Amino acid sequence: MTKLVARLQTRVADDRGATMVEYALLVAFIALVALVGITILGTTLSSFFSSIAGQL
Repeated sequence: MTKLVARLQTRVADDRGATMVEYALLVAFIALVALVGITILGTTLSSFFSSIAGQL
């Protein structure tokens, strides 16, 4: 019985897997925000340079 309690305590205290998942979610969120930002910025810059080219 003592071994069972000890195993349960070590499993509860071991949170490496949870930390890895949290970091993976954080990296995925940052990548998504960067992708959306680059897409919006690219569209805006394309419109800006097209208007300049039209004025020339």
